[in-house]
Amino acid sequence: MCKEVAFGEGSLAKEEIEELIREAQKAYQRSYVPYSHYPVGAAALFSEIFAGCNVENASFGLTLCAERNAIFQGIAAGERSLRAVAVAVPGDAFPSPCGACRQVMREFAEDCPIILINGQGKTKYTSLKELLPESFGPDFL
Repeated sequence: MCKEVAFGEGSLAKEEIEELIREAQKAYQRSYVPYSHYPVGAAALFSEIFAGCNVENASFGLTLCAERNAIFQGIAAGERSLRAVAVAVPGDAFPSPCGACRQVMREFAEDCPIILINGQGKTKYTSLKELLPESFGPDFL
């Protein structure tokens, strides 16, 4: 029996957390960041894990964040229920999903665990409801 960690309404097995962290850390190594030099990796847990990295563009508005990249890969594979997201960076500070990424997460989860990982492997646990309080999603319409 694996140990589970409770987050709000759901829980994650220790092995799921560890795999999310590993996948997010591997993903930032594939980032394309010639402008910001700020690599970010993300792993989105649906029924399986999908990883993504940030991809910048000379037309800055076309840049894609790692979180949305990972989530959209899951959606493209037919997933619809987001269970958790991990976001990793190589630097000392913890990452924080931007507003657009938070709203995309909300489209596929009313609440879910968010695991933030810095370059020393330290983790900070939060949730979508903490990052996006009083939010609206597809259930609002």
